[in-house]
Amino acid sequence: MTPERPDPAVPTATYRLQLQPGFPFRAAADAVPYVASLGVSHLHLSPVLEAVPGSMHGYDVVDHSRVREELGGEEGLRELARTARRHGLGLVVDIVPNHMAMSPRHNRALWEVLRDGPSSRYARWFDIDWEAQGGQVLLPVLGGPLGTQTGLLKTDGDVLRYYDHAFPLREGTAGLPLPQLLDAQWYRPVWWRLARTELNYRRFFSISELIGVRVEDPEVFEATHATILRLLHEGVVDGLRVDHPDGLADPDGYLRRLHEATGGRWTVVEKILSDGEPLPASWPVAGTTGYDALRHVDGLFTDPAGFGELLGQYRRFAAPQTDRGGDWDATVRRAAYKVLTHELATEVDRLTRVADRLCAASPEPALRDRAPWALRTALQELLVRLEVYRPYASVDAAGVVTEEAAAEARLAFAVPEEAGAVDVVRDLVLGRYGDGPEHVEFRTRFAQTASALRAKSVEDTAYYRYVPLLSANEVGGDPGSPAVSPERFHAYCARVQRDWPATGTVVSTHDTKRSADVRAALHVLTECPERWADVLAEVTRTGEGVPDAQVAWAAWQTVFGLGPAEEERVRGALLKHVREAGLYTSWTEQEPPYEEAVARFVAAGPCGAPGERVAALRASLEPHIRANVLGTALVQLTMPGVPDVYQGTEHEYRALVDPDNRRPVTFPPGPPTDAAPGGASEAAPGGASGVKETVTRAALGLRARRPEVFGDRASYAPLAAEGPAAAHCTAFVRSGEVLTAVTRLSLRLARAGGWRGTRLPLPPGRWTDVLEPGREFTGHADAADLFARLPVALLERVPD
Repeated sequence: MTPERPDPAVPTATYRLQLQPGFPFRAAADAVPYVASLGVSHLHLSPVLEAVPGSMHGYDVVDHSRVREELGGEEGLRELARTARRHGLGLVVDIVPNHMAMSPRHNRALWEVLRDGPSSRYARWFDIDWEAQGGQVLLPVLGGPLGTQTGLLKTDGDVLRYYDHAFPLREGTAGLPLPQLLDAQWYRPVWWRLARTELNYRRFFSISELIGVRVEDPEVFEATHATILRLLHEGVVDGLRVDHPDGLADPDGYLRRLHEATGGRWTVVEKILSDGEPLPASWPVAGTTGYDALRHVDGLFTDPAGFGELLGQYRRFAAPQTDRGGDWDATVRRAAYKVLTHELATEVDRLTRVADRLCAASPEPALRDRAPWALRTALQELLVRLEVYRPYASVDAAGVVTEEAAAEARLAFAVPEEAGAVDVVRDLVLGRYGDGPEHVEFRTRFAQTASALRAKSVEDTAYYRYVPLLSANEVGGDPGSPAVSPERFHAYCARVQRDWPATGTVVSTHDTKRSADVRAALHVLTECPERWADVLAEVTRTGEGVPDAQVAWAAWQTVFGLGPAEEERVRGALLKHVREAGLYTSWTEQEPPYEEAVARFVAAGPCGAPGERVAALRASLEPHIRANVLGTALVQLTMPGVPDVYQGTEHEYRALVDPDNRRPVTFPPGPPTDAAPGGASEAAPGGASGVKETVTRAALGLRARRPEVFGDRASYAPLAAEGPAAAHCTAFVRSGEVLTAVTRLSLRLARAGGWRGTRLPLPPGRWTDVLEPGREFTGHADAADLFARLPVALLERVPD
């Protein structure tokens, strides 16, 4: 069944702004004239509700009833909306339904739950397992075991304090001695390390500072959405971006309720789709936030043969540090085991307890006599083989775990009889043993754990362990096979136009590990792997000061993609890299000697004299980097879907993983045409910043002027070039009126002798060049002429 499409105020394009105390609503309002001049229809704001003081992102919400005071409060948001309206812009806002900050002194609802326990009016808000831990909420906040911290726990009236933490005391307990006082509370402060195995509240991934919210409860939904819905219905806000729907107990039901409550406003969801995975057709949303588009656009500019060569070099260079010899699937599997037995051990414990209860109480003989250890092992083996972020019965329940994967899982058991636990767990996941409350709980917990596992094991671990091509290690990407053929790209675009024409598309976001322009440079390495190998051999021939070969490879690629940059930025990104990889150090078990060795290597190598050799290689490849930068931008801005432009990326924008990509941006006071924003988006020396701005303005302006060409009823048609270099031209036509053509793999093209008479057959009519006014084409366009000055072309059909 095709979902009812949100209709009111569908954007033509959005522009993402990262709000923070240093960039509040007032600063956003000051940027409106400039942003409006680009041609977008809506500002896209990061979360605006009350968050932990000082938060740089706003995803740690503490109060859904108030607009964040540090940003200017509700009046500041309303003034921003008024300013935006005067310049023809609407507002799209990011919302966070899955979790709140685990900060009692700021989160009043949580404060009352910790004070009053399960009888609190807010107890139904939070996903707490009150039956575990003796009826107390475990709070992993202590710096060591309780016995070493008792002197730091102080009572202050009806408050218990520990450093800057504050917790409410249960009524009538303030005068008790400390041991009895702690036992009398509805919570238990414990050593932070116990969060791995003992936690009894659902959290965001493995982040204990964020507690899960039971938004599936109608009362909780109403309370946590009342302010946002009021702002929608009063016309302050026009659309929504929903953060992390996979974490919810019932995403399908939540999105239906949200759709009804908003009256069908344009809404996109941050749903990460694995390669080939469809978005549930029943969801009443416009589509995703666009990471699936990112994967296809990036893949278009990646050479498959060159990636294979690069992978071989990586395996030789980084062995034995490469995880399982540099095999992507093996890396993901090993990372998943590590995450399940460490970061998500408490979630697996809870799943095991539910499965054990179901089996013990079931009248089905097949479920009886199942040992908890066997159920746990079966759960782990099935979870690590799940190839999507979360199973949805509305998509394909039978494909949650394939028979092949189940067979592999059975092999994990040393006792053959216990291998049957795999089938028991799989059938419970598929709902084949009933729909009672505990059956539903098991399926829900399995799905939530699966999404947390996929995010932690792939995005936050494997992406930092498997690094032959850093540009492929992006959310929703496929580092094992990153290239996308033009045919596959066109097929993807045709599906989007048919099924989700108002979905979001992105190439840079606040969560991308590298901005699109850094990735565009790295794609070029797949066209010259031999040159990369030569340079790497030259800069690493002594091997001095290299902490390990895997991180060295990643560091050299980082400075190639980023170009000249401050040592501090590179060092910060590499430190995060090694901690996320978890091979020699980690966030929770830091190894200072190793981390210091990484810092010294960055200073002496990539950011020292040897780095100049990498910079020289980059400079020699600049025309081909430029082709990728411009091609990526133009394709994203004109393909099916609603493009989101991340702050500052209308110019050349080189940024690494957060917090580097969330640095404040300064905007001109008006609608400039020749000045780049400062800060993170400052034009890189020698870059194509001005040209990229021209391309961006032209494409966005065309979308604004011709919405019918790009909207729900538009069409998408591939256009094939003819001639010896046809594979290097990717082109498509929107609604028979606008034509996009880009150069792909331009270095390979140059080595092969250029276009050599390759032509692009044009649809009937006269076509004018939007990027270079005054040029017209009819019939056939010679590729050498079409791309004479720029590696991209944007044509518009002249009316008859």
